[in-house]
Amino acid sequence: IAEGEVDAYSAPELRERLDEARADQARPFVADLSRITFLDSTALGELIRAFKDDAASARSARVVLPEGRARRIFEITSLDRALPVAESRAVALRELREPD
Repeated sequence: IAEGEVDAYSAPELRERLDEARADQARPFVADLSRITFLDSTALGELIRAFKDDAASARSARVVLPEGRARRIFEITSLDRALPVAESRAVALRELREPD
């Protein structure tokens, strides 16, 4: 979805990429953030919006969290517990393809 730093300046690009990834309802939606090194509150807001929209439509989705400092924001805000997290893209895709 994105890499490097995602802040208020680049959040519109993140929103566009999230919307593109979610457009095909037949494909599983995985927000792979593993290559992100920094997110600000604007970027988090875009991510929450995408997952909230998918939850409202009963669509299954997963997020792959970044490592290091970027992961810490998810822990501080408890989003690591509120969002459907997978440890990797491969795990996320497997979980979304296999019924519970």
